Amino acid sequence: MPTPARNHGYYEELFDEVEAPFAFVDLDAMWENADAMLERGGDKPVRVASKSIRSRALIDRILDRDERFRGVMTFTLPETLWLAGHGQEDLLLAYPTTDVEALAELAMRSVASPSEAPILTVDCVEHLDLIESVLGSQAAPVRLSLELDAAWHGLGGRIKAGAKRSPIRTPDQAVELAEEIDRRDKFELVALMAYEGQISGVGDRVPKRPLRSRLIRWMQKNSIKEISERRADVVARINEVAEIEIVNGGGTGSLEFTSAEPAVTELAAGSGFFAPVQFDYYSWFTLAPAAAFALPVVRRPGPGVVTALGGGYLSSGAAGPARMPVPWLPEGLVLDDEEGAGEVQTPLLGPAADGLAIGDNVYMRHSKAGELCERFDSLLLIEDGEIVDEVPTYRGEGQTFL
Repeated sequence: MPTPARNHGYYEELFDEVEAPFAFVDLDAMWENADAMLERGGDKPVRVASKSIRSRALIDRILDRDERFRGVMTFTLPETLWLAGHGQEDLLLAYPTTDVEALAELAMRSVASPSEAPILTVDCVEHLDLIESVLGSQAAPVRLSLELDAAWHGLGGRIKAGAKRSPIRTPDQAVELAEEIDRRDKFELVALMAYEGQISGVGDRVPKRPLRSRLIRWMQKNSIKEISERRADVVARINEVAEIEIVNGGGTGSLEFTSAEPAVTELAAGSGFFAPVQFDYYSWFTLAPAAAFALPVVRRPGPGVVTALGGGYLSSGAAGPARMPVPWLPEGLVLDDEEGAGEVQTPLLGPAADGLAIGDNVYMRHSKAGELCERFDSLLLIEDGEIVDEVPTYRGEGQTFL
C-alpha cells in the first residue's frame, strides 16, 4: 500500500520536541521503495550499495528486511574492513584501492578466513602489481572482481554517455586481464561488475527540457541493448578462463532492464532506499521521498522570504543547480538564485514563507543519497507516525571514509 503523502504539519507535530538541524528517514516510505525495487529486480538478489546509506544500523535493517537483499557493495577498503570487523559478510568493494595499509590488513585477515574475505575490484595490471606487492608469502589468494566499462558509445563512438570508470571495454580486453589474473598465484577471479550509470543514474524526464528528455530516452534504449549483448559476450569469454561466481550490474534506475539479462547474477542498488531528488525524474518508476533534513527558520528578512540556519549540503558531481538540496515542505518554497543553499544560512522564497514563524522547521531533500549522512551524526527513524529509533551514521561512529 503506498505511503500517504506527507505534509509540513505531519512532520512538525512529529518532531515538535526535536531541535533542528537534524536528518531523518521515514521507514514507511523506505520500505515501500525497497519492496518496489525488489519487484523491479525480478528474481535477482540485490546487493546494497553502502555509499548511498552510510549507516551500519540502516544497512543491517535493509539486509534483514528480505533475503533478496544480499551482500554489501562498499566504496573504500577501510570501510569494507570496518564493516567486516562488525560482522558484515559478503562484501564486494566496487572501486579499486591503492591503500597499502588497508591491503596489509586484508592480507592478514584473509589467512584466517580466505573464503570470507572481501572481494576487491580491479581493472588493470597496475592494480594487480600494487596488491601483490603488499601480500606476504603467507597470505591467502585475494578474491577479485573485474570491472567492465558499461558506458555507451553511439554513432561510431562520436557520442559517449556513462561514467568514466574501467578501461576494460571489449571481450578481448577482459579476457586478457582475466588470463593475467589466472597466471598469478595470489589472485582468484570470482566476479565481474559493470555499472551502467547512463541508465541507472540519469532520469529521462528533465524538467522543462523536452528535447533533452527525448535524447536521453533514445540513448538509454540503445544503451540497454548494447550493454546486454556485450556483457553476455564478456561473461561467456571470461568463463573460459575462470568460472566466475558473481556478475553484478545495474543500479536503482535500471533494475528492470539489468535483471532481464541472463548473464547477470545479482543487482546493486542503494540510492533508491532514500529516494533523493535525482529519482524524481524517471518515467518508468516512482519512489517515495524517504530521507530528508530539517532546518530551523531563524530570520524573516521580509515578505515572501525566510532564512533557515545552515543548509549548504551540496551533492557531488559537476557544479550547478542540480546539485543543490531542494526545499520540500512546506510546498511553495524555492532557493534564492543569488545565495542558493548557504554555508551558514539558506534564504527560501515563495508564498509559503509568509506562513512560517521563527523556530518553525523547513524540510529539505538532498539531490543525491550519498553525502547526506556525512553532514549528520545520526538519523531519526520514524514509522507509523512515531519516532521509533535514532541510529548513528558513519560520521556518528567516528568514521569518515571519503
